[in-house]
Amino acid sequence: MIRKIIKIDTQKCNGCGLCAKACHEGAIGMVNGKAVLLREDYCDGLGDCLPACPVNAITFEEREAPAYNEAAVLAAKKAKEGGCVGSMAKSFERTEDGVNAPVKSCLSQWPVQIKLVPVTAPYFDGADVLVAADCTAFSYGNFHNDFIKGRITLVGCPKLDMADYSEKLTAIFAENNIKSVKVARMQVPCCGGIEMAVRRAVEASGKNIPVEIVTIAPSGEIVKTEQI
Repeated sequence: MIRKIIKIDTQKCNGCGLCAKACHEGAIGMVNGKAVLLREDYCDGLGDCLPACPVNAITFEEREAPAYNEAAVLAAKKAKEGGCVGSMAKSFERTEDGVNAPVKSCLSQWPVQIKLVPVTAPYFDGADVLVAADCTAFSYGNFHNDFIKGRITLVGCPKLDMADYSEKLTAIFAENNIKSVKVARMQVPCCGGIEMAVRRAVEASGKNIPVEIVTIAPSGEIVKTEQI
């Protein structure tokens, strides 16, 4: 099948190994001091390894390649480390303060799913846009006030949708007057796909749109904020 898959330029690769650590699917390994795509069927095409490379030696290409084999990846992870990092079970202590207090929604438009939202709509004119992994609102307690308020909200999960949102987001950014983009992602490997989709879409739109990327831990804390 023809699909999107990573390509590693061994001439540029400096052998740091950061991409192999970032690839939680186990598709990349180090051979003779260089990064190598060891298993094409382990590469999900989401590109969590791309931002980890300090020398830009990794890019995407579309070519004949075996389909992503999620079952094989999960089996390999289970054998190696006892399960998928991103789906590891966790529980968090919560206080009862304010549990019955009414909370007003800050959502200003519908639909919110990236796959369903129209490319052009009046609310995009001059908008600050939030592109959020759908788990973020469940982890971060004040998500509506701190993220949704004052922004047009787009949500998705590249892992569950098995989708690359970059084409849809490129059209939205290119055809509308977008003031800024805020990305809310979880601190799990699959969320690299939503971050990379925004990065590629802004670049492909040809516009200078400020982007802020916020990474949220499964327990709800903000662990990283980056301006690009």
